[in-house]
Amino acid sequence: MQPRPFVRADIPAAQRLSREAGWPHRAEDWDFALCLGAGWAVDDAEGLAATLLVWRHGLRHSSMGMVLVASRCRRRGIGRVLGDLALVELAGRGILLNATAEGERLYRQLGFQRYATIVQHQGADARLAPLAPAKGERLRPLGRSDAARLRALASRAAGYPRDAVVDRLLEVSQGVVLDRGGAMLGFALVRRFGRGHVIGPVVAPDAKRAKVLIAHWIAHRPRAFVRVDVPAAARLGPWLASAGLPEAERVASMVRGALPRPRGDARVFALASQALG
Repeated sequence: MQPRPFVRADIPAAQRLSREAGWPHRAEDWDFALCLGAGWAVDDAEGLAATLLVWRHGLRHSSMGMVLVASRCRRRGIGRVLGDLALVELAGRGILLNATAEGERLYRQLGFQRYATIVQHQGADARLAPLAPAKGERLRPLGRSDAARLRALASRAAGYPRDAVVDRLLEVSQGVVLDRGGAMLGFALVRRFGRGHVIGPVVAPDAKRAKVLIAHWIAHRPRAFVRVDVPAAARLGPWLASAGLPEAERVASMVRGALPRPRGDARVFALASQALG
């Protein structure tokens, strides 16, 4: 059971593993993640037994996710083997991940520390009227000429380069921008994911403006299954629950090495995905 490179042909079996774990990922969601990164797989006599993917963000930062071990192979140290391999591959970089309760113990053993909590909200009966922007601000569709400013704003809010992730997201997402006097204050993307649509990333200067951006997509997706993954510190949970998106799960945001520091006023109020941040 030696690790080998994860390849696109593994996606159907990986999707079955994620379904076993209760994850909603479609084959397209796996392909999206793989296009931006790389990873490893482990096989046993029954087929694909474990996966782990990593992504590099610039020269100093990275992230790790899509860590799965088949139920038949748990408690055999496979997750630790893959984790150690990832640490060697990403040596010298800060590494971010979002850990389920089951995985947090392993990541602590690998040297990760918890620094925040992400709350997953989802539902098929979200109902919310659009919220008006503040005076002098405008909510408008994302345009082709916005890409460079959107990449820069996303990178400042995260504290590390997000160019590759944003470029790939723009190929599969719809977006709205909040601006004032031509200056981009924030944005929100929405795309197909899992059981329906995911709203994220959402970047804004504050929670009030983040609500304007999120409300736009909830209002435009009536009675559709919608998911939003938000930092607990943003305190958007009660508002999302009241809109018909109850809390579904909490995961631990963890880091090994340097924690990225946002630059400027903008912050991330919803993730593109738990794997990619």
